[in-house]
Amino acid sequence: MDARRRHGRGSRRSRALAALLLAAALAGCARKGPPSGGPPDIIPPRLLSSSPDSGAAGVARDARLSLTFSEGMEPRTTGDAVALAPRVVIRQRRWSGRTLTLVLEDSLAKDQTYTLFVGGNAHDRHGNAMGTGAAVVFTTADSFPSGRIEGEIQAQGFSAPGTYLWCYDADRGRQPDSSARDFDAVGLADRDGRFRIDGLRVPGRWRLWAFADLNGNRSFEPAVDILAPADTVLALTPDAPRIHDVVVHVVNTRAPGRASGRVTVQGPADSTWVRRVWAVAEKDSTHPLSFEVRGDETFSCGLSGGRWRLRAFLDRNHDGHWQAGEPASEALPVEVPPGAEVKDLILRILVSETKRQEGP
Repeated sequence: MDARRRHGRGSRRSRALAALLLAAALAGCARKGPPSGGPPDIIPPRLLSSSPDSGAAGVARDARLSLTFSEGMEPRTTGDAVALAPRVVIRQRRWSGRTLTLVLEDSLAKDQTYTLFVGGNAHDRHGNAMGTGAAVVFTTADSFPSGRIEGEIQAQGFSAPGTYLWCYDADRGRQPDSSARDFDAVGLADRDGRFRIDGLRVPGRWRLWAFADLNGNRSFEPAVDILAPADTVLALTPDAPRIHDVVVHVVNTRAPGRASGRVTVQGPADSTWVRRVWAVAEKDSTHPLSFEVRGDETFSCGLSGGRWRLRAFLDRNHDGHWQAGEPASEALPVEVPPGAEVKDLILRILVSETKRQEGP
């Protein structure tokens, strides 16, 4: 009798274990989507919708503004990247899933057009930045202003996407105050460097400033960032309320440039001599630079912007420095633009010369 009971209990345990294994197998077969440890999320987030919509008119002065993103966002960086122009203090930033709702310190002004913008440094929960940011333009007036300025950023020495276009009423004569974010309207350059600023007053005269936030802290720091004015004032009139194809050329004067080309050697040269390029800056000749020539006789020198003297030489003692007596080319003056490259330079070394080259 005890043996039969033990056998019955063992059979029930076996059947229960078999059912559990079968359920686990079915669950595994039904699983969809990537397994754990799958490919990382590297897709930048996007702004999917907003309230109010961009281009909306008659927005209530006590409206609560909201932005909905394509995926879950990192609350702090995203909240800090959101602001209004003209500036209104944001008292609270409330998250509900992928939607951020703003509670303002004061009500919106009457008959005022606003730009609600998100800086490109807003991140999703996996650390992917928006990159180009987004802007939503609306007005509390009964009709949406017809003024528009659009064009492109031509960036030299930095990446144009995400660059801010601060727009100021030229008749008020104000200069940018980056800490106050006191611009009247703002645009953001997209992935192609294109920008559009909507909702501008007509008639009106407007001045653009390009702000590249290179360190991503949302504040202009002269030693790091770029703040450059467009060279003209843009006038919008009832007959021409929109201006297209505005080109704003912006140079990062701190960006390194490059000089590249080819070295040729005429005459007998020892195969053990190393071919190098000697670069001396005109503004500071005390810190020359040396670059080894490639096997295909080409060279590429990373140099700061400014005037340089380049000379190819044969490094006999392999110390990396040009010394009097080592065969060398004539010095070639070169103007290196910041963030750009001077190409197709030719440096010729005449080994048969008996005259000793002077030092740099």
